[in-house]
Amino acid sequence: MQRVVKAMFPISSELVFKVALRGETLLTSPRWNKGTAFTKKERNDFGLTSRLPSRVNTIEEQCERAYDQLRSRESPIQKNSFLQSLKEQNWVLYYSLLSRHLKELTPIIYTPTEAEAIANYSHLFRRSEGLFLTFPDQDSMEKDFLEQTRGKEIELIVCTDAEAILGIGDQGVGGIGISSAKSAIYTLLAGINPAKALSVTLDVGTDNETLLNDHLYVGWRSRRIRGVEYDKFIDKFVQLIRKHQPHCLLHFEDFGVTNAQRFLDLYRNEHSVFNDDIQGTGAVTLAALMAAIGVIKSKLADQRYVIFGAGSAGLGIATQVRDAIILTDGVSREEANKKFYLVDRFGLIKQSLGPNKIRPALQEFVRPDEEWSDVPTNNTGEVELLEVVRKVRPTVLIGCSTKGGAFTKRVVRTMKEGCERPIIFPLSNPSHLVEVDPKDANDWTEGMALLATGSPFPPAKMPNGKDYVIAECNNALIYPGLGLGSMLSQSRQMTDGMIIAGAQRLAALSPALKDPDSGLLPDFQDAPAANLEVAIAVAQQAFDEGIQGVSWSKEEVRTKAEDKQWKPVYGTYEYDEQGAK
Repeated sequence: MQRVVKAMFPISSELVFKVALRGETLLTSPRWNKGTAFTKKERNDFGLTSRLPSRVNTIEEQCERAYDQLRSRESPIQKNSFLQSLKEQNWVLYYSLLSRHLKELTPIIYTPTEAEAIANYSHLFRRSEGLFLTFPDQDSMEKDFLEQTRGKEIELIVCTDAEAILGIGDQGVGGIGISSAKSAIYTLLAGINPAKALSVTLDVGTDNETLLNDHLYVGWRSRRIRGVEYDKFIDKFVQLIRKHQPHCLLHFEDFGVTNAQRFLDLYRNEHSVFNDDIQGTGAVTLAALMAAIGVIKSKLADQRYVIFGAGSAGLGIATQVRDAIILTDGVSREEANKKFYLVDRFGLIKQSLGPNKIRPALQEFVRPDEEWSDVPTNNTGEVELLEVVRKVRPTVLIGCSTKGGAFTKRVVRTMKEGCERPIIFPLSNPSHLVEVDPKDANDWTEGMALLATGSPFPPAKMPNGKDYVIAECNNALIYPGLGLGSMLSQSRQMTDGMIIAGAQRLAALSPALKDPDSGLLPDFQDAPAANLEVAIAVAQQAFDEGIQGVSWSKEEVRTKAEDKQWKPVYGTYEYDEQGAK
């Protein structure tokens, strides 16, 4: 029996869709275009017979053709441009192709290649995508927002002000590229309907001199707005979402270090908001850490943590792990904070650095000076990483500093002297910025280290000749599932408990729990299945906390999650003047 759907994107080839578009308008709608896959009947009914070659192709044939075309592009940025063009033409074909070549093509549409596309946005620009909200046009913000969203059920909004893009800094209006890429990953790995997602760039100017001096720059050519005016602009946007799309997830992406945590703290109790740089990085690292703890049969609360790099990612990891210690091991917040030692460009974060070198968000993790009176300092009075490792004897060493090679042989071997199985996560990316090559960390610890990295690396050789799989702490293993769980439950908040529940579920999927030589996290090819499990755990936790906004029961979560998955397949179309557009 066929179901007739009026305005939902197809999730099954058995579905029938009432569509109001015809002819050229249908062929230029990426949501509804099938290209050469329109059937003979559809071509006749929708006025397409003379607009297409006669042969009707299957989605498999279309993917084969598109993949051949993709392979003819030599550089990653050329492949990125081709895929962007394909997305603008045909959503089903785009996501179907990506799904078939997930590990190969995700780095093309996301990090690292998307960073190059963003940096060159004004020169690669062909067609706008998403919503551009510009500071001098803020009086029309609500009207502009409603033009894009009126009559639509929006479940996901990804926004950025583009101050801290993918490790390349301030990219102005080009930030729309990261919002769009994140939205695409939500669809690809969590089955979010792309028709219910909105990508937004908040153009508040740029301090990037290259962009300001580029006569082809398409954004607002002005120095970046800061202070009260900036805060009011961001708040105006958030309040619009709360007013018109109260149940959607608001995903903050690549805001600067002075704003990321501040906005998360400001809005997280008012709306379901999420910051991937802070919470996503923290959650996937927590999952890998929980898996490592499972391998050595210990507890989070029994570890000593040194985190090298105290920006948004480093602080996010410290906060996420600290909160998990409190919730899972019953330790007080004060005691949990004492287990962390954060090191940044000024050395160990300790009291004598003063307020000019310690931003407010780090206050809970500041170490007292008296602890370090007997420890050698450099010529500026700073306690460097090696001295911290010597004194603390950490069991966990995490890097998110973008300082390549910072975990030297001396640092790693000093750590190994203090624990049998050191947990070492050099998470900086791209790979040339990693704190230590995992192969070296494996060799320097005689194969005893438990490793995870922020970029993909080949397996390392164990002393017995076996391969040790290096887990990739890729946020995309968890943030789409965290978001889906929130959307599914319609929770008005993304709570710490929900994020920890998602991390616990991802950790439970660790191959290393069955084979210690396997990776601490699932392979990226399994990311869609992993994110579905994460989403189920997150939604169930929302029910446990009583913050769900749906009328169905917790026992229905899995079925609802599976039913909600959007899949890139074609449905059957019937023309209806009152149908979907």
